[in-house]
Amino acid sequence: QVQLVESGGRLVQAGGSLKLSCTASGGTFSRNIRAWFRQAPGKEREFVAAITWSGGRTNYADSVKGRFTINRDIANNTVFLQMNTLNFEDTAVYYCALGGSVYYGPDPQRYNYWGRGTQVTVSS
Repeated sequence: QVQLVESGGRLVQAGGSLKLSCTASGGTFSRNIRAWFRQAPGKEREFVAAITWSGGRTNYADSVKGRFTINRDIANNTVFLQMNTLNFEDTAVYYCALGGSVYYGPDPQRYNYWGRGTQVTVSS
């Protein structure tokens, strides 16, 4: 059974940094795209970033470009989200997602597996 487990979320002050991790298990994912989404209270789940597993091509939401970086550790089947210059609007539950081998865009319905999320709270 495929499992995605996120970690690293916590309370952080505005302007600070945080690094999230997500490890996949229960299968072979050498071609699967990984992504991060987030959902704030009362809002829909929104795309944050995605990365192709073999080539490392990335895609970012405009709201995080220049502040967030997605990368991966292929050997350990882990994807990271480095978040810098955090602000209050970044407060949300962050979810890791596993998709297919081609699409690395913002449509959550194109991702097949999801983690349970990790809470990031930015204090102003």
